[in-house]
Amino acid sequence: MLALMPPAPESRPLTVGPETDRSPAPRRPTRQQILAAAGGTVPDVIAPHLRVLFCGINPGLYSAAVSHHFARPGNRFWLTLHLSGFTPRLLTCFEERELPALGLGITNLVARGTASAAELSAEELRQGAAALAQKTALFRPRYVAFVGMQAYRVAFERPKAAVGLQPEMLAESKIWLLPNPSGLQAHYQLPDLARLYADLRQAAGEAG
Repeated sequence: MLALMPPAPESRPLTVGPETDRSPAPRRPTRQQILAAAGGTVPDVIAPHLRVLFCGINPGLYSAAVSHHFARPGNRFWLTLHLSGFTPRLLTCFEERELPALGLGITNLVARGTASAAELSAEELRQGAAALAQKTALFRPRYVAFVGMQAYRVAFERPKAAVGLQPEMLAESKIWLLPNPSGLQAHYQLPDLARLYADLRQAAGEAG
């Protein structure tokens, strides 16, 4: 079984190219479309009994405009997912519906799109936590992985929560805290993100 494990994040090759990169290339939204997306939502990518349900903070305006998760150019989520071994090739946000077959899904703590997560109130985050608990109880993923530490700390009133496995559970799911892969998050470079996400992959096991 160990021979089938993906390579370590620092040595994992980037799998793209004409043979593997089948991602659509839709037109980018205009500035007016992005601004008009305030308050918009992005549908969950979810199924029962996933290995990992990734939970973002809330959609940015770009993601809300195109109705796909982690869509803004420069966001490192999809690249990190591949380099950490979660996906066999580099997916784009427009291929997010391939994730459940890999045992993965995406949701958000707060549904409404904003220009910045700083626009969300503490009460919104806490309400989002309650709604997520209900969703988790219904779909029962093995892990819920929060992508954004500060939002998690506020939503669940865990001000000292650190990266990695958390002592509490969400319904019957384990909780794992991860750094936000936004390009604006300079504290964590891509190799750091790949390593930390790979720790979760190893804990969650392989698909199937």
